[in-house]
Amino acid sequence: MAEIDELSGTDRAGLLLLAVGQKHAAAVFKHLEPKEVQLLGMSMASLENIRSEMVEVVVEQFLEQIRDQTALGLNSDAYIRQVMTEALGEDRASAVIDRILLSRNSRGIEQIKWMEPRAIAELVRLEHPQIIAIILSLLDAPLAAAVLGFLPEMMRPDIVMRIASLETVQPDALRELDAIMERQLSGKSMKSSNIGGIERAAEILNMTESAVEAQIIDQMEEKAPDLAQLIQDKMFVFDDLDKLDDRSMQTLLREVSTDTLLLALRGADEALKEKIFSNMSRRAAEMLRDDLEAAPPAKLSEVEAAQKEILQIARRLADAGEIALGGGGDELI
Repeated sequence: MAEIDELSGTDRAGLLLLAVGQKHAAAVFKHLEPKEVQLLGMSMASLENIRSEMVEVVVEQFLEQIRDQTALGLNSDAYIRQVMTEALGEDRASAVIDRILLSRNSRGIEQIKWMEPRAIAELVRLEHPQIIAIILSLLDAPLAAAVLGFLPEMMRPDIVMRIASLETVQPDALRELDAIMERQLSGKSMKSSNIGGIERAAEILNMTESAVEAQIIDQMEEKAPDLAQLIQDKMFVFDDLDKLDDRSMQTLLREVSTDTLLLALRGADEALKEKIFSNMSRRAAEMLRDDLEAAPPAKLSEVEAAQKEILQIARRLADAGEIALGGGGDELI
């Protein structure tokens, strides 16, 4: 079991939920997003050899963080906007805030987040591409990418281009979503919300299977080459991980299994390999080099899947503020 200083933020949250007991932990889970439930559940399942002093430190840190937060519950929208803006900057925070607040007021959106990707695709595939683009923009990128993979092949480039072109969604568009999901959204006194955009389209494509991603980009390059290039400029690919600072790389490596890393590095360039080796202990680096040399050939699809898995971990850590991604554009998260 890692020492308390080596635990990630997710692990600390999982440890805190284990400490408060089943009843209180269940009450917290009711207010979390599906992705958050999954991440916390995995973290809680992996924790072992927990010592009492570790629990005390985590609880003490939690109490310290919330002690002066008297604004919670009072004009919470303004509080969320202020905190997110301070943390992410005004430009990046704007789209994130609108997605958070819009989803919070929508039982329909919350319900769809718990559905299987194939079921969501079946629900929306006969709708207008603009409606599909809005729905995917409101989902977390991994889920949106999975849904995209189940949609008809000819629809995908158009949908991604529409996501990239989205700037705001008007109340009448939200009312169309009401009809699709057969749920009443809060349309009264609702302002236009910022969703979609180039970075959102790039984020979804980053989470899409490599074959589907390549097909979508090829078709977009034929239909709208300028837009396709803007999206590709914002995409973060596996080899871009060599732009991580040493601390971020070390944090990422702690979250990646050895088997996944070994498979992913089959298709990596030498610069990234050296970056990874330099952020491991000498013994671990030597073992990984030896394993790479002795490893049998692997299918390209398996290598790409392993790289996608590591990219998803990197984005999760970046979303949690535990690492900083760079490359591929001005800002990626």
